[in-house]
Amino acid sequence: MDEATKTLTQLGQQAQTASYDLGLLSTTKKNAVLRAMATALMAHQAEILAANAKDLENPQVADKFIDRLTLTADRLTEMATGLKQVAALPDPIGNVDRAWRNEAGLMIAKERVPLGVIGMIFEARPNVTVDASALCFKTGNAVILRGGKEALHSNQALVSVLRGALAAADVNQNAIQLIQDTSHTTAAKFMQLTDYIDVLIPRGSARLIQAVLAQATVPVIETGAGNCHVYVDQAAQLPMATAIVVNGKVQRPSVCNATEKLLIHRAVAANYLPTIITALRDQGVEVRGDAATQAIIPDVVPATEADWGTEYNDLIIAVKVVDSEAEAIQHINHYNTQHSEAIVTDNYQAGKLFQQRVNAACVYINASTRFTDGFEFGFGAEIGISTQKLHARGPMGLAELTSYKYVIDGNGQIRQ
Repeated sequence: MDEATKTLTQLGQQAQTASYDLGLLSTTKKNAVLRAMATALMAHQAEILAANAKDLENPQVADKFIDRLTLTADRLTEMATGLKQVAALPDPIGNVDRAWRNEAGLMIAKERVPLGVIGMIFEARPNVTVDASALCFKTGNAVILRGGKEALHSNQALVSVLRGALAAADVNQNAIQLIQDTSHTTAAKFMQLTDYIDVLIPRGSARLIQAVLAQATVPVIETGAGNCHVYVDQAAQLPMATAIVVNGKVQRPSVCNATEKLLIHRAVAANYLPTIITALRDQGVEVRGDAATQAIIPDVVPATEADWGTEYNDLIIAVKVVDSEAEAIQHINHYNTQHSEAIVTDNYQAGKLFQQRVNAACVYINASTRFTDGFEFGFGAEIGISTQKLHARGPMGLAELTSYKYVIDGNGQIRQ
């Protein structure tokens, strides 16, 4: 057994033991520890920001990922607030979904339980370290974190603070562990740690997620990639559409719920395209367009076939003119990543048809795709946004980090 495998096996064994220990903690205890973590983050702000500064000095970090990687005093405050919000949320563990007595007189209950050990693989997003740790801890799951090499110093500092809060509360520190080796080889071995990891959650680019899906033998919840569209219908309020599209593209372009594509009904394209493209360009957005868009605005960058399936994570948007809502829906379902899609329309039937026919975790009428977020949905910190259909879909909060078991009480029954 090589050193990487030995290390991962040790982490897995420690996490498994910790998951059993977490099962003994009361909700009151877990909430107190989460609040202590929040306090510890603020108390150690200087060292965390210093560690983050080391990561930001890396010249290999692409400009478009700087925003994701950067920690500030305000962002640390947001993380601490997230920990407190998770502490304030109801604990799903032990909840009974339903209970009944069968013909033999057995009392059967379907009870919420932790998943066990959760593996997280993510890129240059140190906020995920805190979000994932909080949600896993509240639901009694141990977590093994594998962040990207770009955020290693930040993740080390954050995990050290969180583990310190666990130790101070006399809780098994191995409830939260970080893989220090960020090599692809070790990551691949981590994805196959089936003896110890119950579920793997990747969070990052489409490339990362596809790599995990291709290599993992541990069950995977697919999350993250967001090729999100806004369709401006012929019955749209155009000023509203402009506000929604600009917000979706510009407010935070590097995240997975940012708007990447704009579809416009041909009936309003000639009138609307000059307005929306000017508004986007005023915010520094590069606009790419299909032939119909170029015919109206000749200086847009020609869109290629590759553009329609690309998640830019940058100040770039591709625009397509469509002849109908049906064409818009067909285009979206062909190219999207089943994340978040939006229609702008005052036609109630068109809006409802869009919500029914578009295949995505979150489908909006007259609102920005940027709202697909655990905080915005009232879940507290999220561990990711699932773009698949089994087990969990959309923003994943506490409930999505649980499974269930049947607990059965009898008084001597035997099956005849």
